[in-house]
Amino acid sequence: MEANTRGTGRLPAAFLTPGSSSFLDFLAEHKPELVPGRRGLPEGAVVEAPHGTTIVAAVFAGGVVIAGDRRATMGNVIAQRDIEKVFPADEYSAVGIAGTAGLAVEMVRLFQLELEHYEKIEGATLSLEGKANRLTSMIRGNLGMAMQGLAVVPMFAGYDLDLGRGRIFSYDVTGGRSEERGFAATGSGSVFARGSMKKLYRDDLTAEQASTLVIQALYDAADDDSATGGPDLARKIFPIVSLITEDGFRRLTEPEVSEIAVSITDQRLAHPNGPQAPLL
Repeated sequence: MEANTRGTGRLPAAFLTPGSSSFLDFLAEHKPELVPGRRGLPEGAVVEAPHGTTIVAAVFAGGVVIAGDRRATMGNVIAQRDIEKVFPADEYSAVGIAGTAGLAVEMVRLFQLELEHYEKIEGATLSLEGKANRLTSMIRGNLGMAMQGLAVVPMFAGYDLDLGRGRIFSYDVTGGRSEERGFAATGSGSVFARGSMKKLYRDDLTAEQASTLVIQALYDAADDDSATGGPDLARKIFPIVSLITEDGFRRLTEPEVSEIAVSITDQRLAHPNGPQAPLL
């Protein structure tokens, strides 16, 4: 006879049985309604939800930097001016989100739990490649919502302890994954951000130079894309910038980011189009 656990505070036996090292698979089996991609919208429903916009990343000599602007839009309206779009996935990796903000943040939280669950079950951490593959599965699981207009397109970056260098992975709404070389951008302002980085990027950047590069790119994206927010000096709202090196994940402090952002803004007063790359 099955034990009655109702009211005892104990979990059912199924929850205590060792199984897959994937938290997402466990959740899909026991509580499928909590998996974002399993939820559906009524036929013909149109949902207006805040969308995060531009994420950029760049590899430097000691690791990788990933950054995001702070604006969320809903149609032609600014829904939020200080949204956070860059999160640590674990000690050596981070995720930047573009797309439907609510679903994206929920996906990041599940991804964090996925990596933590694997480490606890297996007693070891996933390789950076393995982490990127796990995120692929989560994005693919959200395809149904993406087809209804609620897409999530993250960017994943981290320090590969085996290779001793930073790496960047970008995705499409179907979960298609590609590794980017040097730098990358996603979101509505990505075309302008990528163009900016293409002219300024070098292989020998320091961490400080790479941080300056991504903020320059976000400034250029905001200059041409209304959905991307640039540094807001009046409200003291600045991009989120995070470094990942062999020492782990570190988010730059507000004074560190503001110093770079104010310096860039001051220079733009004289040169609105930003730094100029040599013709040859």
